[in-house]
Amino acid sequence: MSSECTHDCSSCASNCASRDKKSFIKPLHEGAKVRKAIAVASGKGGVGKSLVTSLLAVRANRLGYRTAILDADITGPSIPKSFGVSERATGAENAIFPVESKEGIQIMSMNCLLEKDEDPVVWRGALIAGAATQFWTDVVWDDVDIMFIDMPPGTGDVPLSVFQSIPLSGIVVVTTPQDLVEMIVKKAVNMAGILNVPVLGLVENMSYFECPDCKKKHEIFGASKAAELAKNFSVPAFAKMPIDPEIARLADGGKIAEADTKPLEAVFKAIEGAKEIGDFKE
Repeated sequence: MSSECTHDCSSCASNCASRDKKSFIKPLHEGAKVRKAIAVASGKGGVGKSLVTSLLAVRANRLGYRTAILDADITGPSIPKSFGVSERATGAENAIFPVESKEGIQIMSMNCLLEKDEDPVVWRGALIAGAATQFWTDVVWDDVDIMFIDMPPGTGDVPLSVFQSIPLSGIVVVTTPQDLVEMIVKKAVNMAGILNVPVLGLVENMSYFECPDCKKKHEIFGASKAAELAKNFSVPAFAKMPIDPEIARLADGGKIAEADTKPLEAVFKAIEGAKEIGDFKE
């Protein structure tokens, strides 16, 4: 990275003295309201961010919160399928209306706009980042208590745009038990630190497999590092998600709302305690 400042803060993650984070925050649509926005992120792909996003939203909805999911994974949207949503989003002049799952969870995803689910999004980074931001600014989110944002992997254009444009209440970092996970977590936590967003919880997905016969837990991908990582990075809550064929079956069948969310209880309590962002209208 060059040490010379280009004065283009929109393309830079440095936390220099001249940066005013509030200046990058985008307002919601005039008809929208969101009290909390929680990003679900990771330093790499394939760890289960979409699954964790879905399960956190299911838990919030079951507890009576008005819940929404903003699917910022523009080129790999999977949220609608998990909830069995096949409807397309509707719109009016300067407004897009989210679709709703049968449980009442508001959803906006690129697959809610494409003619066919299998149509690829062949866009460059700036367009992808712009679309993710527009899901915040142009969608009429209806009196949402907690919005979960399913982030794409890494620390590139889209995560940077989301972190800078949306007034996040916090993030949840998703990991797996492999040896390289500490580096991955550190990337996500450091990005959150640079952009002054609190890390509320850490979810270790695929942490173990519980034998259906003997009920013994087997750590297939190695010993759990969730507690150690949460302590090392001062993350207030952590959770360990099992390898569960039943969850995979429910997600593939569009019935993720029937899944067990108890393993995420501690992380969700941290989310409940996070600050509200208000509606952030100008």
